[in-house]
Amino acid sequence: MANETINDPRLEEGVWTTDPESGELVPDYESTFPTIEEGQVVNGTVVRVDKDEVLVDIGYKSEGVIPVSELSIRRSINPADEVNVGDDIAALVLTKEDAEGRLILSKKRARFELAWKAIEGAHEKGEPVTGRVIEVVKGGLILDLGVRGFLPASLVDIRRVQDLDEFMG
Repeated sequence: MANETINDPRLEEGVWTTDPESGELVPDYESTFPTIEEGQVVNGTVVRVDKDEVLVDIGYKSEGVIPVSELSIRRSINPADEVNVGDDIAALVLTKEDAEGRLILSKKRARFELAWKAIEGAHEKGEPVTGRVIEVVKGGLILDLGVRGFLPASLVDIRRVQDLDEFMG
C-alpha cells in the first residue's frame, strides 16, 4: 500500500491529509494557516474593541489578542481612542499560545520595530524625523515618533520658548 497511487478527486480541490487513527482522507486545516513566529510583525484587521483588549484577525487559526497595555506608548488610554473595528494594523507576535491558548499580540511593539527602522533610514539619509508632542515635561517635550522621544526645551526653537504647552498635540 506504500507505493499505491491514490486517485481521489478531493485531492485536487484542497489540502488533504490522512487521519492517523482512522486512515481516512480528511481536510488538513492546519496547513492552510500561515506560519507565524514569536517576534514576527504581522498585519491584521481589528474585529473587536473592548475596554481591556482588542481582537485582531491575522488569518491565523484564532484571532490575536492585544491587551490594552500593548496598544500604545501613551499611558492610560481607551482602546476605542486608539483603534476602530475594521482598521488594518501591524502587530508583533508576543506569544503564539498563552495559558488559555490565545495568540498574544502587541501593536505598541510592532510600531516600535517599524519606527526604529524608519528612524535609522532617515538618519542614514540625513533626513529629519517628525513626531507629535504627547507630553510637556520639565526641561522639554515628549514626542511620539513611534517610540517615545525627548526634545530638550533648548532645541524647540531658536529662541527660548516660555510656554511649551503651545506645542501639545
